[in-house]
Amino acid sequence: MVSSFTGADRRQTMEQETETEGGTEAAAVEPAMEAVEVPPAPPLPEWAESLPPFAQQALEFVFQGLNTAQAWLLSPAAWSQFAVLLVAFLLARYITKRIQPKLTQWLSPEDGSERIFDKARLFLRLFLPLTMPLLAFALTGIGEQLTRSIFDSGTVIAFGKRVFLFLAVRALVRDIITDSFLKMLGKYVLLPIAALYTLGLLDVISARLEAVVVPLGNLSFNLLDLIRFVVIGSIIFWFGRWSNDQSTSLIERQAEMRPATRQLAVKAAEIAIFGAAFLVFMNIMGIPLTSLAVLTGAIGVGLGFGLQRIASNFISGVILLLEGQATVGDFVALDGGEEGTIIRMTARAVILETYDGRWIVVPNEDFIITRVVNYSDSGSANRYEAAFSVSYDTDINLVPAIVEAAVATHAEVLDDPFPPDCELRGFGDSGIDFAVEFWVNGIDDGANKYTSDVLFLIWNALKDNHIEIPFPQRVVEIKGGLPAVASSD
Repeated sequence: MVSSFTGADRRQTMEQETETEGGTEAAAVEPAMEAVEVPPAPPLPEWAESLPPFAQQALEFVFQGLNTAQAWLLSPAAWSQFAVLLVAFLLARYITKRIQPKLTQWLSPEDGSERIFDKARLFLRLFLPLTMPLLAFALTGIGEQLTRSIFDSGTVIAFGKRVFLFLAVRALVRDIITDSFLKMLGKYVLLPIAALYTLGLLDVISARLEAVVVPLGNLSFNLLDLIRFVVIGSIIFWFGRWSNDQSTSLIERQAEMRPATRQLAVKAAEIAIFGAAFLVFMNIMGIPLTSLAVLTGAIGVGLGFGLQRIASNFISGVILLLEGQATVGDFVALDGGEEGTIIRMTARAVILETYDGRWIVVPNEDFIITRVVNYSDSGSANRYEAAFSVSYDTDINLVPAIVEAAVATHAEVLDDPFPPDCELRGFGDSGIDFAVEFWVNGIDDGANKYTSDVLFLIWNALKDNHIEIPFPQRVVEIKGGLPAVASSD
């Protein structure tokens, strides 16, 4: 990892900024005292000498801060700057209270508006909580120029500006950022950095972290680089995820594209976005891509041994998306007995949802090397049939027309490719067997009950035309007649 400048350079800059008459590193609490005289910090008490070095350093900062506060309280220039800060704060609150309702009204477009200008106004409205601290920061800057021209000092007011900047960062994290990951990053990274900057300790802490070097084999890095690595990597890959979500939403809205083409475009965009994010991250951190040669070789060896199936499933997924023979929304059945509706196609597997709500994860390779029955094929029609019987006393020449007309009244039954067709299937033991064939767009299961609906229509049509639906019956013939019953007399 390559830092922007070395720890020695950073410490030299700090020493130049914090050099005072007392001449200690603790002077970094207030790097530029200018015309306000600050006495040197008193020596540490005897009981503090037994404390660890970092605790002694912390006490030095505390004592230096107390000396600074005492010097400010006894200085007329400092009191004038406190007054400027107070006036700037009160004026900023008054102006914010007057203009914020008008800004809110102006930045609130009509409900449901999709114009780009209205969306931009809604975006700007999110930043209204920053109005007061930023306005106070600007007014304090004006007051700073005035106090410097009169007292040749601006130490206190410069500290006040940093406080207002911290309040702006706090409002940003608390009221503006809504994403859970960014809010966590702001709470545990951005706010502590802003607090250290406000107290004038940011350079000191940075130098301390940079001085701690962690060896790792032939490589070594300091804690500051490690923090940079985690924070920058998190932000870049969060932005990659957000960009991927936006591109997916845009592609899914393209109704003119085939579902399989949309899925392929989504996967291609995902690979391109995260690949670019990785390259940007490596470039920012100063890691040469040539250092990844060993990692690439290890991946190649892994593909040759343990990652064969993963690579096979990935390539099979690309083939499925290119061919488009099965896509999201299709109802499929595999040779292994798995069947369900495809709800998601990932780089490794296809996820099926059964009618009882269970999910089945099927490797992409199974769709290539085994037989797959696609019952829907992106909305193509399917044929079903409903069997029934009529009594032998029925004029069977009337039955087909009656049943076909009744089934055709169903809203989901199609006339194309074929209208309902009633056929005589045989002469059964109890009645004459018929079956009606019909076409629908969908699967006769789950939410759809096509066969059940058609049987209801057949029953009602036969009853309306006084056609009997037989039930099983047997005729028993006793040869020679019934035996005589003996008389009780």
